[in-house]
Amino acid sequence: MMSSNYTAIDDHNVSGSVPAVADPPPHVAVKFTESNLQTFPPSSSQGKISRGSGPPRDADDTFSKPASGSDVPQQSGWLSAFTVAAYKPYFDVDTSDVLERIKDSLIPFGGAFTEKTSSSPDLYGPFWICTTLIFVAAAIGTFVTYLAHKIQNKEWDYDINLVTWSACVFYGYVFIVPLCLYVVLKYLSAPASLVQLFCLYGYSLFVFIPTLCLSVVPIEIFRWVVVGVAGFMSATFVALNLRAHIVSAGERWFLIVAGIFLLQLALSLVLKLYLFNFTV
Repeated sequence: MMSSNYTAIDDHNVSGSVPAVADPPPHVAVKFTESNLQTFPPSSSQGKISRGSGPPRDADDTFSKPASGSDVPQQSGWLSAFTVAAYKPYFDVDTSDVLERIKDSLIPFGGAFTEKTSSSPDLYGPFWICTTLIFVAAAIGTFVTYLAHKIQNKEWDYDINLVTWSACVFYGYVFIVPLCLYVVLKYLSAPASLVQLFCLYGYSLFVFIPTLCLSVVPIEIFRWVVVGVAGFMSATFVALNLRAHIVSAGERWFLIVAGIFLLQLALSLVLKLYLFNFTV
């Protein structure tokens, strides 16, 4: 038989032979020590970011949060209103939140804005809406007046008062009117959140940004129509969102809502006469 021609070979002693593959060692799990560098932001962060959404925070939070073991005392009581940490929750929003609230402000008959923002009102959107209005008004007003002077071959000088005046109007309106309304509602035993009033009035001004751009059209009747529609939308948005809350103030609720509506219309009239009145 052919099997008799073969001899057994010791696979361990013959030189040049390939050693048998030994069994692999058992799998050893490698464990890493926990570190905040493995995830960004650290798991100790608070707000929307800890839930997996929102813009990234700064890694260094030294300016708003004292280091552990430091001698800096934590402010408590009314002194906490003068710390940066007290206002951080009102700027903890992401792009989707701001866009959703802007969309709601352009649908004035919904009346659900205060319900959606009751648990998380923000100041981020109102601040940037007012700031955008200021710079857009200054840029468009400067461009139109420059073009008018060039057409008439006249010397043109930049008017810085347009920036300061528009800043006083927008920042002052969003701050003073909600503050006064807060005091009135508190007096009528129907207190509202001051931050939520700031949020509501801030987003109500967004409709004036496209209105300002459309006011460049040199047709006076068109400007009046555009500003009138924008003022009506803004006034309706504020009045309907506050009506459900002000009804609890008693029989005078209608006068308060009507005053809020007319005051918002008065703002649009002031904007038309002093900011949206560009001529070429």
